[in-house]
Amino acid sequence: MTDANDLLARVAAKAEASSGPLPPPASAEAVAQAERALGFALPSLLARLYREVADGGFGPDYLLLPLTGQGRTVLGEYASERASSAGEATPYWPAGVLPVLDWGCGMYAAVDCRGETGTVLLFDPNALDDDGADAWFVDAGDLATWLETWLAGTGWYREDDDEADDVGDATPDPMPWEAAAGRIAEDPPEPGRVGRA
Repeated sequence: MTDANDLLARVAAKAEASSGPLPPPASAEAVAQAERALGFALPSLLARLYREVADGGFGPDYLLLPLTGQGRTVLGEYASERASSAGEATPYWPAGVLPVLDWGCGMYAAVDCRGETGTVLLFDPNALDDDGADAWFVDAGDLATWLETWLAGTGWYREDDDEADDVGDATPDPMPWEAAAGRIAEDPPEPGRVGRA
């Protein structure tokens, strides 16, 4: 099991070395306000990332979104995706799943906030079919593993992945998230609220 304090220290060191000037960390009150607005708690490691490393601006490729504030934020993207999903004939965004990183082309890295370990999911709208669950994949069984993958430079998104394919060292594709269909169907968003879980 990964020691959270050690992991956060290594994440902070890599963030400072690779992401340029970081935004200040979110205050404990800002995290608590975000959780009240969402109607659910963040997994402890995710909350600590925002409180102890920075309020976004670090991580793989396009970097973690800030939790709150101006521009694109975790809360804003969650509210937007939940509202858009509810308006579709085929709903696609489950309650309690926070988009934390925009990969581009409508794809997100998202954290399942219903579990303490925070399963990291990949949302790929290009895979949407007759069922919104088709767009959801497990990227990592927990947030700590996902962060370790970033630290090691071994994620599926790494820039040299084409070279890795040539030598048989490619990371396997994410597997479908089996809980997606049930989670999408169980909890439509309430008007005027960011979300429930």
